[in-house]
Amino acid sequence: MKDTLVMIMAGGKGSRLGPLTIHRSKPGVPFAGRYRIIDFVLSNFINSGYRKIYVLTQYMSSSLIKHLSRNWRLSGFGEYIEVVPAQMRLGDFWYRGTADAVYQNLNLVKDSRSDHVAIFGGDHIYKFDVDQMEVEHRERGADLTVAAFPVPTVEASAFGIIDCDASGRITGFIEKPEHPPEMPGRPGWSLVSMGNYIFRREVLERVLGHHGNGGKQSGHDFGRDIIPQLVNDGANVRVYDFASNKVPGETEGLEPYWRDVGTIDSYFTANMELRARVPALDLYNRSWRIRSAQRDYPPARFVRAGEGEAASQVDDSLVCEGSIVASASIKDTVLGYDCFVHAGATIDQSLILSGCDIGRGARLKRVILDKNCKIEPGCVIGEDPALDAARFPFITESGIVVVPKGTLVPANGPVVLANDVAELLESDPDLANNMREGSFVVSTQSRHSYESAGPRFKRYAGD
Repeated sequence: MKDTLVMIMAGGKGSRLGPLTIHRSKPGVPFAGRYRIIDFVLSNFINSGYRKIYVLTQYMSSSLIKHLSRNWRLSGFGEYIEVVPAQMRLGDFWYRGTADAVYQNLNLVKDSRSDHVAIFGGDHIYKFDVDQMEVEHRERGADLTVAAFPVPTVEASAFGIIDCDASGRITGFIEKPEHPPEMPGRPGWSLVSMGNYIFRREVLERVLGHHGNGGKQSGHDFGRDIIPQLVNDGANVRVYDFASNKVPGETEGLEPYWRDVGTIDSYFTANMELRARVPALDLYNRSWRIRSAQRDYPPARFVRAGEGEAASQVDDSLVCEGSIVASASIKDTVLGYDCFVHAGATIDQSLILSGCDIGRGARLKRVILDKNCKIEPGCVIGEDPALDAARFPFITESGIVVVPKGTLVPANGPVVLANDVAELLESDPDLANNMREGSFVVSTQSRHSYESAGPRFKRYAGD
């Protein structure tokens, strides 16, 4: 077991993922039908041999904590994955940034007595053998090592931009600039921080102590405050090239995979990438398993809805356990667990989370259904942009319709929100304004969003 302490930042609100994050934190958002986003970083550390892990939570953490406590347990004897909610140990305020989150839990760092501390984000999708990064960090005698990856410059303003010399020493760091500089010799690309760091423990304690005590350069964020200060002070700050990371068991020739699923469109695209004939992210690598909840659902089932009904058709799609497709058609879709797709329904290029019920003859295209939604027979979504705009509060610029958790969608008329979701949406200014600006009417049902609309209360044959 490695001695290095791991702290995972899992408190992010993920406001750009609304309404998926109206009732859960970004790391707790489901992904690929059966996982949650945080499962990827945890799997990376477990597969890399790390067993001392703290998960720092804050915003809407209930479902995330439930997931972690039920599904991510280690054996003890010095091994642990422990959830650390924001506790206001140092004052009447929540975490004010990534660095402040660690500073408010600096007692855990000191108590660990580890020589090094890995601080990783909990809201990205990727595979990463962290041990390779730490070996390089130790060999270089680095005070801090920052994992980095090239992205197109047009997308780079959402990240910290790194400048380094030929030896890999970071000489400049700019957090989320409006006009990101390009990489030397590679026009159109910028080298960005992945938000994953390994510190020497004494360096981390010293720099956080300075900032936390209100020094002249006081600040609360690693990218905006801590890293630039260390670089300016001449500390040995190194870059780790994520593209050089070799995950055991991966197919030769696959490009390194890392996605910041911080917007609905990027989240949707990352899910759709999984159903390609040769997916960019291999979920079937037995040497590097992505762990998650183990659910007691029966196998997915593809049946005829009755005598004379057509056979089900499924093409280039992922279908999770417990779901039933009865004389329906699914194409280019990720269908979560415990769903029911009734006869004559067609789903194309969509992401359906768990517990959803798609009625007879319904047609869905480029739709995200959060958990436990019920689509009534004959409903059509994604074929007429004008009609969608009049009925649905949440549509991305690219035309993806997002249906909140537990929503009932009739064939015609207003969508009907679950009562708990309606309350949360009304309390969020950005999402509430989005709802008020539309020409649609939204009603509220007495049903709670946690009640599955899927097949668990239905017959397993017939429609």
